[in-house]
Amino acid sequence: MGGMDPSDTPISPLEQALHAARALVLADLAAGEVAEADMVSMVEESVVQRRWWVEQWPEGVEYVAGLVAQDVQDALLETYGRWPLCPVCGAGDPHALEVEPELGPDPHWVCHKAGVKVAAVGTLGSATGGASPGGAPSS
Repeated sequence: MGGMDPSDTPISPLEQALHAARALVLADLAAGEVAEADMVSMVEESVVQRRWWVEQWPEGVEYVAGLVAQDVQDALLETYGRWPLCPVCGAGDPHALEVEPELGPDPHWVCHKAGVKVAAVGTLGSATGGASPGGAPSS
């Protein structure tokens, strides 16, 4: 029993969820062309905190992507400004999209002014007609 077979230690659902959340939020940052080095560290910071949070509350694992998105949005507001800006409303003051549900699976970016779901978290690039999904070169 228990040799070096990697299948002995499967990636936990928690690690999978955190990895997915990180990838989704980074994809959205890249879509908004704000994926600078300090942004990436904000995502990492959130992932670390959310790992602890899910360890305390395992049922929250499917909410991680939405929470990381909100963490990064809050962190950006202090250093960078509103993100992600709504791509739907052309007129009026620029405003940010919000994550809904705040605590639930399958988080989406929503514009409250227009009352529309703009994109699932991780797919902003395809919603804004900007970068094609998966089009960003991986360094």
